[in-house]
Amino acid sequence: MIEQIPNVLPHIRELKDAWRKQDFKFTKQQQEEYDLLLATRRERVKQFYAEGRVFKGAYKAKEEEF
Repeated sequence: MIEQIPNVLPHIRELKDAWRKQDFKFTKQQQEEYDLLLATRRERVKQFYAEGRVFKGAYKAKEEEF
């Protein structure tokens, strides 16, 4: 599924803009597309976590003993 949609964030942003302009309501087709894009994004983020490509906080330097 990830390979089918290379960059989902711009598409999600477009749908959110349309959602705002339509009195905060999606059409049925827009809702289906949004759900697909959101699922794709969540899967991609899970993949990033699995590969260790997510920043998990500041690195605390270890003190070396002399």
